[in-house]
Amino acid sequence: MTEVGWRKTPAIAAHETGPGPGQYSLPPTIGFVNHDYTKTTRPAYSFHRRLSDGLNIKDSSPGPCYYVEPQLTRFGRRGGPSYSMLARSKPTGQPQTPGPGWYSPEKVPPITQHRPPSFTMGFRTKYRLVDPIPAPNSYTLPSLLGLRVPNKPSSPGFTITGRNKHGGFSEDLSQSPGPGHYHSTDPNIYLHRPPAFSIQGRHSTPKTVFQTPGPGTHRPEEVTAHRTSAPAYSLGIRHSEFVTPLTVDVSQ
Repeated sequence: MTEVGWRKTPAIAAHETGPGPGQYSLPPTIGFVNHDYTKTTRPAYSFHRRLSDGLNIKDSSPGPCYYVEPQLTRFGRRGGPSYSMLARSKPTGQPQTPGPGWYSPEKVPPITQHRPPSFTMGFRTKYRLVDPIPAPNSYTLPSLLGLRVPNKPSSPGFTITGRNKHGGFSEDLSQSPGPGHYHSTDPNIYLHRPPAFSIQGRHSTPKTVFQTPGPGTHRPEEVTAHRTSAPAYSLGIRHSEFVTPLTVDVSQ
């Protein structure tokens, strides 16, 4: 409440610019999660849900025979890494140790006897997978061509570039058009136009109105204008082979 003269008026909350009491929150002192680090944490206990009433009640809590290590928490095991001593592991296979019969002492020459050096060719050894030393073919020598050779003197070098549009001998400073920029007038405009011809497509085959017969339609052998009838031929019956031939006596 503020006083204006002798009259008291209520304060307007919109004029207040500071946060209200509900804006401040302190960390809780109850529980384990987000606990106030300035306060000492007390022992915490949890409540189990109520078991159902009846005869078939199953107890889910461990009995006295179970012992929970104090290092086990709900966030995991508390403490640093630990190690244990295990039993000796079994060998993967039989050892390839030579027996007494593999040695031949009689083949060894006397120690005091002079012998020339001898060499044997063995198998190629396996490459090491982790070898930081590079192979001989990994080294490359710098190129001796060009101007940027670090340890060799070089003669003057020149390069050929493309023709520049500006500053070159072919640059047209006057910007005048050449002969190819002018368009010539068609002579048919101011001279007599010569005859012009065009090539068109082929016309279709002309179709005749009258059905004129061709040479194969005429049959001269069937013409009866100069004869009674056209020649006709017929085929008779086939005679039997066993008929007696006709014998005619010829007078002499």
